Amino acid sequence: MMVSFFDQFASPSFLGIPLIAIAIALPWILFPTPPSQWINNRLITIQTWFINRFTNQLMMPLNVGGHKWALLLASLMVFLITINMLGLLPYTFTPTTQLSLNMGFAVPLWLATVIIGMRNQPTVALGHLLPEGTPIPLIPVLIIIETISLFIRPLALGVRLTANLTAGHLLIQLIATAVFVLLPMMPTVAILTATVLFLLTLLEVAVAMIQAYVFVLLLSLYLQENV
Repeated sequence: MMVSFFDQFASPSFLGIPLIAIAIALPWILFPTPPSQWINNRLITIQTWFINRFTNQLMMPLNVGGHKWALLLASLMVFLITINMLGLLPYTFTPTTQLSLNMGFAVPLWLATVIIGMRNQPTVALGHLLPEGTPIPLIPVLIIIETISLFIRPLALGVRLTANLTAGHLLIQLIATAVFVLLPMMPTVAILTATVLFLLTLLEVAVAMIQAYVFVLLLSLYLQENV
């Protein structure tokens, strides 16, 4: 029984061919494309307003050099939100519950921020490894600690997104299973449990959006340190 709970996180396949590539590419088809006319519809207007507001808030702490990342970070934000939200639908697969996919996003982008810092301002980038005013005996220890914390950043990005989505999906499936089991025996308790399930689903919708925002926000903070 416990194995079946984790079957939803297995990558789907058809005739031995993994379908995760289709699950990743499909959300882009759902995005509305702006028409050639001057007047847009409501959906495109809302989409444009959301992306503009998010980009302005994200780029506000960065200098002009960091604004080159606006298109990349905004696209990543919309992509992660779409995948996370579609994964809450029944009989769907959520690619962001795979740690390998999240690490594939986190490691290259984090490494790009580190390389930019080392290339543009190597003294400042290396200065983050040793806080100012550190006592001399603690210098080797702090350098090792700060170096480890630097390399843990992409792991924390990937694990945070994976763990939050996986825990939410498991909790929804557990409570939904309890509702079906309790319905013939204790209808009143089953209705109360279904109410909890509905509230939990609303919470998971918020978590799906918040985790995508946190992922991109942390990347922008790493970029802020190096530009």
